[in-house]
Amino acid sequence: MFLSAKTKQKRTDHQKVLMARCAGIAPPRLRKRRVLAKSGALSQDGYKPNHLIFKQFLNNQPLKLTFKNGQTACAIQVDHPVDLSAALNQIGLHGSRPVLVVVGGASKMSDQSMARLRLLFVNVLAPIAETLGACVVDGGTDTGVMQMMGQARAEIAGTFPLVGIAPVGKIALPDAPPSYSGETSLEPHHTHFVLIPGSTWGDESPWLARIATTLADGKPSVTVMANGGAITLLDLFENKKAGRPLVVLGGSGRLADEITMAVSYPEQEARESVTELLQPNHLQQNHLTCYDLSQPFSELTKIIMEGLTRQSRYTLTLPVR
Repeated sequence: MFLSAKTKQKRTDHQKVLMARCAGIAPPRLRKRRVLAKSGALSQDGYKPNHLIFKQFLNNQPLKLTFKNGQTACAIQVDHPVDLSAALNQIGLHGSRPVLVVVGGASKMSDQSMARLRLLFVNVLAPIAETLGACVVDGGTDTGVMQMMGQARAEIAGTFPLVGIAPVGKIALPDAPPSYSGETSLEPHHTHFVLIPGSTWGDESPWLARIATTLADGKPSVTVMANGGAITLLDLFENKKAGRPLVVLGGSGRLADEITMAVSYPEQEARESVTELLQPNHLQQNHLTCYDLSQPFSELTKIIMEGLTRQSRYTLTLPVR
């Protein structure tokens, strides 16, 4: 029986899907096709590319993204951790430098706390990164603290690299509107994006920590966390596992306040996962700092600068009462 090339391809893809389901994974090539089809990078039959982006992503080549505000960023997709260093080199991220990791959210915050947090990004985090020539790593989407970080970099006319890490199956490319409600736009002031395998928020957590360590390449790094929920807790555990000092912004709400309360009032029972997070690991004894958002910014600047320049062996823990 004669089968057309297209029919053969469909049968082959179907077999791959069945094998992948048995293994509990999706074949990377098929996963990319689905994501690119949703972003408008594929034609209707799902196989013939109608945009250069298709070929670039399938071959894991650097891609230039252009946003509506005229800003551009360099992006690349990475499928395996062993390819990470080479991929970062491909988009111009090479050489060691201090790294500031920013994780968290901005949900259910009061207007006053939100305004204070925005000032903190503009007056503390972005200037520190600019002064030290540090690289900032976050989730890269146009929401919450990632949006604040991008806007702060733009406001101070910063030149430091701002790298967003996101699951390829959850983001919308800037030249195409989100095709379904689960996609999120990328923040337009970031300079680089690393798209990692996955279609669920949280898939990026181990990658984010690993990429920060790779970029630092032996230089100091610090994680700053505001607000946040379940995904942010994953981020904190991954960064703790990497031996990275954690700075929690108490007063920013949700998980940040829960952690701050557990540090400030150890006699009170805390959630098991939070208690586990507060336990010292073999890499550091005092690995977590709580900063009260109502305190002078000079206190936070000192904490982060010490962490990024290794002026102290351990991060100072400041109880908040």
